[in-house]
Amino acid sequence: MSLTIYVPQDAAAIAVGADKVAVAIEREAKLRGLDVTIVRNGSRGLLWLEPLIEVRAGHGRIAYGPVTVADVPGLFEADFVAGGEHPLCQGLTKEIPYLARQTRLTFSRCGVTDPLSLADYRHYEGLKGLEKAVAMGPADIVKTVTDSGLRGRGGAGFPTGIKWKTVADAAGDRKYIICNADEGDSGTFSDRMIMEGDPFVLIEGMIIAGIATGATKGYVYTRSEYPHAIKTMRAAIDIARGAGILGPSVMGSAHAFDIEVRMGAGAYVCGEETSLLNSLEGKRGIVRAKPPLPALQGLFGRPTVVNNVISLASVPVILDRGAAFYRDYGVGRSHGTIPIQLAGNIKHGGLYETAFGLTLGEIIYDIGGGTASGRPVKAVQVGGPLGAYFPPSLFDTVFDYEAFAAKDGLIGHAGIVVFDDTADMLKQARFAMEFCAIESCGKCTPCRIGSTRGVETVDRIARGIEPEKNRALLTDLCNTMKFGSLCALGGFTPYPVMSALHHFPEDFAPAPLVEAAE
Repeated sequence: MSLTIYVPQDAAAIAVGADKVAVAIEREAKLRGLDVTIVRNGSRGLLWLEPLIEVRAGHGRIAYGPVTVADVPGLFEADFVAGGEHPLCQGLTKEIPYLARQTRLTFSRCGVTDPLSLADYRHYEGLKGLEKAVAMGPADIVKTVTDSGLRGRGGAGFPTGIKWKTVADAAGDRKYIICNADEGDSGTFSDRMIMEGDPFVLIEGMIIAGIATGATKGYVYTRSEYPHAIKTMRAAIDIARGAGILGPSVMGSAHAFDIEVRMGAGAYVCGEETSLLNSLEGKRGIVRAKPPLPALQGLFGRPTVVNNVISLASVPVILDRGAAFYRDYGVGRSHGTIPIQLAGNIKHGGLYETAFGLTLGEIIYDIGGGTASGRPVKAVQVGGPLGAYFPPSLFDTVFDYEAFAAKDGLIGHAGIVVFDDTADMLKQARFAMEFCAIESCGKCTPCRIGSTRGVETVDRIARGIEPEKNRALLTDLCNTMKFGSLCALGGFTPYPVMSALHHFPEDFAPAPLVEAAE
């Protein structure tokens, strides 16, 4: 009887030796005369345990991790293929506390299935949403997504259903669905995990969006830094096309839809939807003035839906289980689940999908386990390099869009980067301005010039040159960038700068003079 062993091929697992571990397991199995099938699955998101190896035992899947090549002979000696005891054994995978407490809707298959097995995808409830969508009218699909309360998971939190209705109602001889997979924020990796670990759910979501809006062509725009995701997505698209899920007749229906993967060239600003559209058209990735909105005049001047990976990947479960099922998760106007990504100086870094409503403190301490260094938490940055820094005094903030906005923060792509008490927040503010200066497309003056002046101003504060005057100047400069920039790059850069200045004023104070000893 063949034994099944799961070894992740997620980029995070590969980075810490998963490929070498897979080779070692195969070699050791042959030496012992064991018939072993190795499945290269996605990651479960417990990144501190990667590579996390799983074996299918009679009562479920047993996890072992983090596994190195040197551990492999010992695992076989302990009969891990039958779930044997070993110091690296984490028990039943589904009962690991970090996983057991999650509400996995969008990521229900990630780390469970073979990413390129359509049979696996179907077995774990895949394509049920699309099957229902094919039998529905486009307006009913749009209404279902609208009623679910799904909001854009890429940053702005705009209601997905409203965007779809705008495109559906717009006149155009051709319409497009664009998946913004240009995941450039620090501490974020949920898009990559979906593309590498469950690509069919993204394909299914894009097809449903196409049927709902009348679009027949989709593009996945992703980063050159994601070679594994690009390879997996292209292979999955070919498989879906061969199975009649993509093409001139989606699952035998009258709807046509096809998808291409396009690779960006490393510009952070191309995560902004209009820069992305210019890049897709073969132009320089610079921001377009709005209006017109992309929903009315987007790719090649046609009505275009631009949604993030997680937004689109959340659609199949909504169509399958219904709007009310999804809407009942969360708090306030933040419905459904959100894949929180924990990174930086944190003990249990990884992906944690849960309903909106936990406090920031619960996420950092109860889920993340505090800092990896063991030192006190000084600040967390939520929402990527343009997100605000929150001190522990704000850790009672509920993780939802409105609660964060009320505290001058943003959830963004739900990446959380943790810093301990050794962090210098003046340096972090300088980094935000420098990052904006480097990544600016140059289209508008507040972003292009303001960020450069911002670096200079922070440097003057650091050197103790007229600190009060320069702190006031920095505040004024941030105000100009926030309200004068064309897009979120310049408009949101003030968030990390002003939050650092406001919450950590001691880091912006001039260093005390030390008198020389006589």
